[in-house]
Amino acid sequence: MATKILSVDDEQDLELLLRQYFRRKIRNGEYIFLFAHNGIEALQVLEEHPDTDIVLSDINMPEMDGLTLLRELNSRHNPALKVIMVSAYGEMGNIRSAMNNGAFDFATKPIDLDDLQLTIEKAIQEIEFVKQTQKEHGQLRDIKGDLAMAADTQLAILPTTFPPFSDLTGQLDIFASMKPASDVGGDFYDFYRIDENHIGFTIADVSGKGVPAAIFMAVSHTLLRFAGRKTLDAVSVINESNDILACESFDSMFVTLFYGVYNVRTGVITYVNAGHNPPYILRADGSMETLPLSPNISLGVVERYSYKSATVQLNHGDSIVTFTDGVTEACNDSGELYGEQRLEALLASCRGMDAQRTVERIIDAVHEHTGNAEQSDDITILTLKRL
Repeated sequence: MATKILSVDDEQDLELLLRQYFRRKIRNGEYIFLFAHNGIEALQVLEEHPDTDIVLSDINMPEMDGLTLLRELNSRHNPALKVIMVSAYGEMGNIRSAMNNGAFDFATKPIDLDDLQLTIEKAIQEIEFVKQTQKEHGQLRDIKGDLAMAADTQLAILPTTFPPFSDLTGQLDIFASMKPASDVGGDFYDFYRIDENHIGFTIADVSGKGVPAAIFMAVSHTLLRFAGRKTLDAVSVINESNDILACESFDSMFVTLFYGVYNVRTGVITYVNAGHNPPYILRADGSMETLPLSPNISLGVVERYSYKSATVQLNHGDSIVTFTDGVTEACNDSGELYGEQRLEALLASCRGMDAQRTVERIIDAVHEHTGNAEQSDDITILTLKRL
């Protein structure tokens, strides 16, 4: 791209001098020279040629002098436009004023054209740097906008209507929350109706961070929901999802999850824990249990792996609290984890609380522990209570 240079000077001889000295660069398309004879004309030329790169301006001119022109150009806040001021050597006060007001450089009359060439080349280097920075800033702004849209899309696929099943009011209480650590997250939760008497629910944590984890999260969420709506067999749902994820996995990504099928009439949960944190069972009498560690591996690691299921009974007033490791591994400024002990002590105080209040108590406690420390992982919690 040619560099556009606007020369502003009331002396006609300068135009001929510049055209003659820079004739090769003009002929080769490296420089394009524009000319004006005072500040007012210069502003008019700049309106017609907004892509002008350099203004070479005399200080002493009729109608609008160079210092006034400089102030006008500075008010437009265009860092890619460089102004080189020209004046007689004896007017160093004006030149100093110009430099203090944002001129890129200066030249003195009679102009040393070799020195001016070096000054123009230096200005071009600075302009190219500014333009590249502006381009990269624009790209970052676009990426940030795309990430914000991706985050909104990601959250939109998670159920957010509570209570979700109006016909089960008085029988089932369920609430969930996902707070990503960055623009997009790898955690997710889900719940849906399988048939009149069964609810499928999931909490999961995808390996990795950022956009790859978010993509893998969306794929995993879709697979599990599609498979889960077809059958009451929890093992079948996980086996089918795992085979697809293991076959299609990229960058050795995997997902830990707890998937359960809840029987609304009996309170029995048939579940598969695939390498995930064991949930807690809060009993109506105030006692608490931790589900056993599962021998199952995470999804997406080995194709045709045979997952094992287990069951747990929820009696009236009992809750199951599921969570991702963003809860227990939340750190404060001293690097101290929130940990299982704090979580268990908190849950012991949640007797009689509904699902939403339980989830909110956990989130508040984690935030109180971490204080001003940056959230390092997604925090996701799902609680289901039999009423």
